[in-house]
Amino acid sequence: MPTPEDPAEEIATEDGAFAAAEAAAAELSTPEQPMGAKGKPLDWRLPFLIGMTAAAGVAVTYGLVQVLAGLQDVLILIGLALFLAIGLEPAVAWLVRRRFPRWLAVTTVFVVGLLAVGGFLTAAIPVLVDQATQFIAKAPGYLHDAQDHATILGQLNERFHLQQQLEGLVSGSAGGLGGGLLGAGQAVFSAITNVLILIVLTVYFVADLPRIRAGGYRLIPNSRRPRAILIGDQIFTKVGGYVLGNLAISVIAGVLTLAWLLIFGVPYAALLAIAVAILDLVPVVGSVIGGVLVSLVALTVSLPVCLATIVFFVIYRLVEDYLLVPKIIGTAVQVPALVTVVAVVLGGALLGVVGALVAIPVAAAVLLLIREVLYPRLDQA
Repeated sequence: MPTPEDPAEEIATEDGAFAAAEAAAAELSTPEQPMGAKGKPLDWRLPFLIGMTAAAGVAVTYGLVQVLAGLQDVLILIGLALFLAIGLEPAVAWLVRRRFPRWLAVTTVFVVGLLAVGGFLTAAIPVLVDQATQFIAKAPGYLHDAQDHATILGQLNERFHLQQQLEGLVSGSAGGLGGGLLGAGQAVFSAITNVLILIVLTVYFVADLPRIRAGGYRLIPNSRRPRAILIGDQIFTKVGGYVLGNLAISVIAGVLTLAWLLIFGVPYAALLAIAVAILDLVPVVGSVIGGVLVSLVALTVSLPVCLATIVFFVIYRLVEDYLLVPKIIGTAVQVPALVTVVAVVLGGALLGVVGALVAIPVAAAVLLLIREVLYPRLDQA
């Protein structure tokens, strides 16, 4: 009957094997190759290795998808901050060309921007509070008119069920916010926090944009790097021109709306003008939504004023599409109208308002890559 080996002999045997391996390792190490010569590579055609590689690839891909889904809100903030930084770069570069140090140019741009926003809010907040108070005071009267079938507002309510839709929207929003002041407070706090994070990220991105640009181009092979620099800089130019141009057009829309509403005595003129300027930042659909909103408020004055306001927004939309956009941002972006509509719809479906805002410059970048990279390769195929 066999007996088990002595444990001491087994340990001695293992120590001897390890000592032999150490001696072999010492012989392999040379000044030219301190870690020794490379061994025979693995045969990746083995079925086991192929299966393990495929399984690992699926697991890593699934993990990355889950990580990206969990970080969606943060990634949107980072992407939007980078987008705004590229948009502000032309102003910073203009100051740098005037012999401003970059840190001073970045500081100047943000200080001027904050002063402009602060001055606007200082002038607008009292008016907005006053108009919001008036609206709250007159809301019962609007509700009574909506229930009176003899008035125009009542007839529209009866035909389109405006009151029921508004009540459903308000109740749904209240439920989505947690139902009550606590949910509204959380939403406001979250919005303020996101805005502050966005501002801080934008400042850092603008300050380090040359380093980010150089680091990104270093990831491209040296043989392709010069052409990549030309194409990438052209994309940056398109994004910068779009951001500044879109902001200028929105300001024009708000100012013209304010003038029109003041002339015809439409209530809540400042509130509506700011709403139109913000909505006009969203391409294609923003100005339409703003026009509908202002026209409904103008209906409280009279039907002729409402019709005149509709005509005003139709004319302004034509002027914006065929005069302002081509003159201000058309030469920089150069995106066909059909591509613009499709890009805005897809961007809005994927990322909401943020997707609609960045859809046009992203479409411009994709068209540039197709024209400069894909088409030449297909023509030579």
